[in-house]
Amino acid sequence: MEKILTVCPYCGTGCGLHLVVENGRVTGVEPDKLHPVNEGELCLKGYFGFEHIHSGDRLTTPLLKKEGRFVPVSWEEALDLVAARLTRIKEESGPDAFALFASARATNEENYIAQKFARAVMGTNNVDHCARL
Repeated sequence: MEKILTVCPYCGTGCGLHLVVENGRVTGVEPDKLHPVNEGELCLKGYFGFEHIHSGDRLTTPLLKKEGRFVPVSWEEALDLVAARLTRIKEESGPDAFALFASARATNEENYIAQKFARAVMGTNNVDHCARL
């Protein structure tokens, strides 16, 4: 059994936890008793939110709709398509046709990167966050 120290991904609080890993699979979660944010406590999502990790229904590759059906494609093909479509929207409708809505479940760093993409790459200031609602 191995315990891997990490941060809970479910909200922006940043609780510390240990993933309990056995035979390469996450089998449980334990709170980090030394973490200054949660001091050894976790909410229900922190304790039980790991169970989806090994679900057979979880997507493991990008899907693209071709001829009315979703088919697996490479990450390169999926990202090329997204980049081409975003570029076309920006060229045809201008940068403010794009908006970014960030997530409280993402880290501060991930939200920073997302808003930086919206502003620097897409050229829009249409950025908002779900915690404000």
